[in-house]
Amino acid sequence: MRIDKLLCDLGYGTRKQVKEQIKNGMVSVNGEVVLKPEFHVDENKDLLMFNGKEISFSKYHYFMLNKPQGVLSSREKGPTPTVIDLLADENCKNLSPVGRLDKDTEGLLLITDDGKLSHNLLSPKKHVDKTYEVHLKNTITEEDIKKLEDGIDIGDDKKTLPAKCILSDDDENGYPVILLTIHEGRFHQVKRMLEAVENEVVFLRRLSMGSLQLDEDLEPGEYRELTKVELDNLLNTQQDV
Repeated sequence: MRIDKLLCDLGYGTRKQVKEQIKNGMVSVNGEVVLKPEFHVDENKDLLMFNGKEISFSKYHYFMLNKPQGVLSSREKGPTPTVIDLLADENCKNLSPVGRLDKDTEGLLLITDDGKLSHNLLSPKKHVDKTYEVHLKNTITEEDIKKLEDGIDIGDDKKTLPAKCILSDDDENGYPVILLTIHEGRFHQVKRMLEAVENEVVFLRRLSMGSLQLDEDLEPGEYRELTKVELDNLLNTQQDV
């Protein structure tokens, strides 16, 4: 395949932009700089580098992001930065967040261009577990925990599905902390569930989604590709649930 067409297909720019990048010496094949856009490469054998970074030929791409506060879980361009902006250096087409985290919520967010995986993880029929670290304004009682676990009215047509709620240690500011696992993705669900027991969320972080757990080494705003084990487990889990 022509190298300019390959780079366009991989999202490195328009044909005109890619040709300029090649002519400017930004692309190498097997360690040799290529200056001709019509140069042919074998994506199954050749090692391609763009601006010093190896080019991936994977059909789909999978990234774990530790979403920071103040960033939108969206693809739409606007005055507020989005999670896609944080991955701009990856030059991947059609990346989208799998589900949404509120602007003020931190934590695990899977970003991919694998539409089938996204659909399966978000499908209401799959009931994929999502665990959150929830810091609360007020003390939570055993009665409140039971209500959350049994399912609670948050103003929708039906109660939430049964959840799992574990009381953890207070945070450094003295706020009570719970680990809440839900199996749905309703609008502002965690916050509304706590409001239903007359409490308030002061900080929220997602820790896991299905088998995928947030890498504790990732600071807010940092991301990395999924490991093969993580991806295999995620693909297997979403098929089984």
